[in-house]
Amino acid sequence: MARTLSVSSQQSGAYPTIRDALEVAGDDAVITVAPGRYPEALQLDGRTVSLVAGGEPGSVVIDAEALGMPAVTCRDSKVTLQGLTLHASDAAAVSVMRGRLQIRECEASARYGAALSVTDGATVEATDVKVTGGQFGMLIEDSTGVIDKCDIRDVAEDGIIVRLGADPTIRDTTVTGSGYRGVYVYQAGRPTLEHCEISRSGDVGVSIANQSAPTLRNCRIAGARGVGIMVGRGCRGLIEGCTVEDSAAPGIHVDEGATPTIAEARGGTVGVRTADQQHDGAGQLDPERVEKLLAQLDTMIGLAGVKAEVRALIDEIQVNEWRRNAGLAVGAVSHHLIFTGAPGTGKTTVARIYGELLKALGVLPDGKFKEVARRDLVGQYIGHTAEKTTAVFEEALGGVLFIDEAYTLSRSSGGGADFGREAIDTLVKLMEDHRDAIAVIVAGYTGEMLEFLDANAGLASRFAKTLEFENYTPDELVLIVNRIAHNDDYLLGSGLDDALREWFGQIERDQNFGNAREARKLLEGMRKAQSGRLRALGRMPDRDDLRTLVLDDLLAATK
Repeated sequence: MARTLSVSSQQSGAYPTIRDALEVAGDDAVITVAPGRYPEALQLDGRTVSLVAGGEPGSVVIDAEALGMPAVTCRDSKVTLQGLTLHASDAAAVSVMRGRLQIRECEASARYGAALSVTDGATVEATDVKVTGGQFGMLIEDSTGVIDKCDIRDVAEDGIIVRLGADPTIRDTTVTGSGYRGVYVYQAGRPTLEHCEISRSGDVGVSIANQSAPTLRNCRIAGARGVGIMVGRGCRGLIEGCTVEDSAAPGIHVDEGATPTIAEARGGTVGVRTADQQHDGAGQLDPERVEKLLAQLDTMIGLAGVKAEVRALIDEIQVNEWRRNAGLAVGAVSHHLIFTGAPGTGKTTVARIYGELLKALGVLPDGKFKEVARRDLVGQYIGHTAEKTTAVFEEALGGVLFIDEAYTLSRSSGGGADFGREAIDTLVKLMEDHRDAIAVIVAGYTGEMLEFLDANAGLASRFAKTLEFENYTPDELVLIVNRIAHNDDYLLGSGLDDALREWFGQIERDQNFGNAREARKLLEGMRKAQSGRLRALGRMPDRDDLRTLVLDDLLAATK
């Protein structure tokens, strides 16, 4: 018979915290929690346990916002959560990896993560779960299960994300007021959505991309600022008996190369558009989204000059739009940029934010981001390079094409015929022909990028500005280590900040210096050193031991 344990800060004989009860609970235990607020982050690894609210649903609040961890983490477990309210800040409110989770009559939110994250082959059964606010609603990755009668409202970005082959059934669920997409299915996702309602999405109601094949049956999509349903190239699936209302035309957008089966679509037209047609028009201005993205840029460590340059570009775009609306002359503006600097200085991250900003400003129809290198553009025979470069460029239309180590295009491979220059010549023409439909960003070392710009007489004139990404200072690298450690649930012990600062101060800043990559690599070495140190303790390490990195770990990692 399952053992029942009680948790209450008031009741005599009850456990004062949920963690205390978990420490003594055996398999199949039921932990009944009295109404109240519990500032805890619960780690359930390999457990079979139920956590149940002792009062009305929502009367028990497990609040991990100040702890930087999920309110509940389940790994290889069989867990039931019932009647709870769960809050987190920098992580998912509930995170399940492998195993099985039943979550019923709960409320969940995470300020900078998904309210519910289901990954690594887990199975979820979510019934009557409410998600309000936060960054994302639910994330199902490489997993399965049933989402039934759930309500997701007013999240900042995507309401439900299904990816990496995940195939959940989502039924009788509402997704309302998502800041970006209502439901986003990509990377071969195969969900089934039945009798769901997706309304007031900031962009597309249901977006299907990257070889996905969902089934949408008898769903209603209403009030999306983008199209109701977007089916990307290479995607399949079934759209049956769905209604699209008050969304951008066409109600259902099918890219060339997509092959969904559409039956009994109501309330909106079905359109198939070519690449040029897809990106002819700009989007709509979203001032709130612009401010959120600028705030996200500001949270990046260092890069004061880059942040100022990006803000100046955004200010110029905004003022030009005001001038255009006032009937004043506006000169032609290029959105193409050059990013110079060493690796690991945030160039890719800033490029992604810039693309999202252009979308939020209404300059580009979408904020998608495509990163490529020389191998993606250069072919092996005459004519092949132009074909490859054009295909990549067209895939990125409407968003950002980011070419890393672009200077390699201007160098010979040393193996006979080289077509890097052909790729550059093709890009120059395409950038001119589609100047308002894409932002091209080329990136690389400062000196080498000058060589790249000399490869074609018209290349330099295509770019609006060069942004220089400087190496991080030792103080900034220490902050980066702290941030990465915090996100991975580690703490830096006493004196470690000073030791790290000294270490970073003496490293040679040559062309091989990796900046943030160097910080991450060092932290990984410290974690491995900690593992060896804890194994040698001769006792079971406690929670603080497991979380804390110390000076000896740094010394071992930097031998």
